[in-house]
Amino acid sequence: MRASRLVSLLLLLQTKGRMTAQALADELEVSVRTIYRDVESLHGAGVPLYGDAGPAGGYQLLDGYRTRLTGLTEQEAESLFLAGLPGPAADLGLGDAVSAAQLKLMAALPSSMRDRASRMASRFHLDAPAWYYDPERSPFLELVADAVWHSRCLEVSYRRWQAPEDVTRTLKPLGLVLKAGRWYLVAQGSSRISTYRVSQMQAVTVLDTTFERPGGFDLAEHWAASLEEFQARQYTGEAVIRLTARGFESFASNVLPVVARAAAESAVDEGERVRVTIPIESIGHAAGMLLRMGGEVEVLSPPELRAHITDVVRQLAATYL
Repeated sequence: MRASRLVSLLLLLQTKGRMTAQALADELEVSVRTIYRDVESLHGAGVPLYGDAGPAGGYQLLDGYRTRLTGLTEQEAESLFLAGLPGPAADLGLGDAVSAAQLKLMAALPSSMRDRASRMASRFHLDAPAWYYDPERSPFLELVADAVWHSRCLEVSYRRWQAPEDVTRTLKPLGLVLKAGRWYLVAQGSSRISTYRVSQMQAVTVLDTTFERPGGFDLAEHWAASLEEFQARQYTGEAVIRLTARGFESFASNVLPVVARAAAESAVDEGERVRVTIPIESIGHAAGMLLRMGGEVEVLSPPELRAHITDVVRQLAATYL
């Protein structure tokens, strides 16, 4: 365990440069005192590692030093053959690069690990797109990805869902996210950081202007926060419904996870039925969602939702009876 931590500490300094003892302790999930001991051990092993005191101080490797450590555990080698999704890599223009990297890695592995890695690649396949959706055409994806990588501004003609539909924006592209087979650009506009669906871009021009990324910006953290904010804006109302035992059992497979979680957390057993409280987007959207469940669900409130479903049922009866 300690040997693995020493290797991790060395690789952290090699990839990130100067780091404080506290930053290393946080990264490796150990105490600062443990970091001090580990640094002494690396010194004793001849690693050219030095530290500076003060607010701008920290530990750093001597300029030009690169570790020759190339060891991978069997699990690490196996996982690398699941890391490069072939479809998304090809979308970004990196399909050949991923294939070449995997070939080089395979050639460098010992024969026993090579067999395990090959078995992993042949027995597990990751398919990112969601069911029932054709892959989206994103003709500007490679262009956008290149601008993200080189921090170059973009002029984008974009088709929105609300009026005015077609707008032109000058953007600072901060990152690309693949969600359920769809590519999204996270970019800074004139006033805030927003998300743009790449397939909705009608024209893209890469500008000569470069930009500095916002300090402390973390793409994964921003995306997670954006999803929470989106759901908070999306679900502005609440409904109380009563489900049969069978309806309650199948409810999660008919709704989005946020609705399923709310139902599970608010469930009240009423004997043959279960009463739950769920978030809803709008009366029309909620009606469509609940009508799919037929007689397994009864709406108790709000009255507007109950009335809307009653009207739909009457129209259906008039059509079919």
